[in-house]
Amino acid sequence: MASGEVHPASEPSRWRYLDNVRTRAGPFTNDEVFDAGLVVDTMDNMKILVIGAGGLGCEILKNLALSGFKDIHVIDMDTIDISNLNRQFLFRKADVGKFKAEVAASFVERRVKGVKITPHNCKIQDFDEDFYMQFQLVVCGLDSIEARRWINATLVNMVDPEVEDSYKPLIDGGTEGFKGQSRVVLPSVTSCIECQLDMHAPRAAVPLCTIATIPRQPEHCIEWAHIIAWDQEKPFPKLDNDDPEHITWLYQKALNRAEEYGITGVTYSRTQGVVKNIIPAIASTNAIIAASCCNEALKIASNCAPSLGYPNDNYMMYSGNDSIYTYTFEHEKKDDCPVCGNLARDLEVDPRSTLQELIESMAIRPEAQLKKPSVRSESKTLYMQSPPSLEEKTRQNLDKTLTELGLGDGEEIGVTDPSFATVSFKFRLRFK
Repeated sequence: MASGEVHPASEPSRWRYLDNVRTRAGPFTNDEVFDAGLVVDTMDNMKILVIGAGGLGCEILKNLALSGFKDIHVIDMDTIDISNLNRQFLFRKADVGKFKAEVAASFVERRVKGVKITPHNCKIQDFDEDFYMQFQLVVCGLDSIEARRWINATLVNMVDPEVEDSYKPLIDGGTEGFKGQSRVVLPSVTSCIECQLDMHAPRAAVPLCTIATIPRQPEHCIEWAHIIAWDQEKPFPKLDNDDPEHITWLYQKALNRAEEYGITGVTYSRTQGVVKNIIPAIASTNAIIAASCCNEALKIASNCAPSLGYPNDNYMMYSGNDSIYTYTFEHEKKDDCPVCGNLARDLEVDPRSTLQELIESMAIRPEAQLKKPSVRSESKTLYMQSPPSLEEKTRQNLDKTLTELGLGDGEEIGVTDPSFATVSFKFRLRFK
C-alpha cells in the first residue's frame, strides 16, 4: 500500500483500519476516478442488493456490513433447515423453519451497529425493474443457474446508454465443493453470465428407462418420484421446487421406491438437491469466495483499486482440492449471446430429427439449458408451451422432422422460455 493521506470516517475508532484501505491511494489506484474525500459518504449512502442468504449469502452480508456499507437489502425465499446449520453461521437451531433473509438480516444488524438490512422473503422474479433500479450494486450468492440467468438478463435489459445510473454492476459468486468462482459483470459492457453459460455444464441426464425400470442409485429413485410418480398422481396442481410440502411428498415416494429395490441414501436434503439441482457447499470455500465478492464490491464502491472486469480480467477461479490455487482471466463477450449480443447462435442439428427431439435437446445443450422452450421460425410458430389453446394447436408439429416443417440450413429460429420472459434466444440452424 502506498503512503498517503487517510480520510477518516465519522467513527474513526471503529473504521480506522478500513479507512487505511478505502480512503488512501495505492499503487494500482486510478487517480482519475478516485476521490478519497468522497469515499466514506458514497459508501454510507450506497444501496446494495444481496441475492441469497444461504452459505454464500451469510458470509456476504457479514462482510459487506464490516466493509462499511450501511444500506443493504437481501432477497431469499427459503426457510432455514437443520441441514443448513453446519455452514450457514448466522443461523441457530431455534431459527429452523424461519425465513433465511429475516434471520440473517436481524443477526448482522445486532452485531454491526449502524447498518440497516432490509429482508425480502420472496423470489427475485417477484420484483420489477423499478425495484432493481434503486440499487448501485448487486451481489449474488446463489446455488441456482436459472436464478443467475434471470437476474443477469434483467440487469442487461435495464441498461439505457443515455442514463448512467441504469448500469448496475453484478458481482456473482459460486461454489461447488472445494472449488469456486467470482466474477464481475458490467451489463452490456463486459461478458455477461449468459456469455459464460458453457462454463456451467448441465447435469448429466439419467436414461428414462433406468429411472422407470431398474434404479441403481438414490438419485434414480428421486428422479422417478420427480418425473413419473408426480405426473401419474398429480398430488398438487403444479410442482413448486421451493415448497417444503411438495419436496416432502417427493422424498416419501423416492424413499418407498428405494426400499423396494434395497437402495440406501435417499434423504430429504438429497431430494432437494436433485430436484433443485443444488450444488454441494463447504463452509471454507464459501468464506473465500464471499470474501472475493465483497472485495470487488469495496473496489467498485470506493475506486481504491481496479475491480475484476476493468479493464480486462473479469473471472476468478479458485480450487482448494490440492493446496490453494487461483486463476484470473478474461471471459470475452460473445456477439451471439442471446442476452447481450445481437447475432444468432449456430445450432448444429440433424434435419431428420423431430421438433420434439430438438426441444428436448435444449435442456442438455450447454449453450441453451432451457426447460420449457417454445419455438418460432422466421415465418411461423412451430410450438408454444402456453397458452393451452396454442399448445394444442401446435402440438401436431412435435412429431414432424425439421425438414417436414420446412426449415432449411441456415434458417434462424427464435426460442423463448417462461423462466426468461425478457429474452428471445436466436439460433441459426446448421444441418449436419
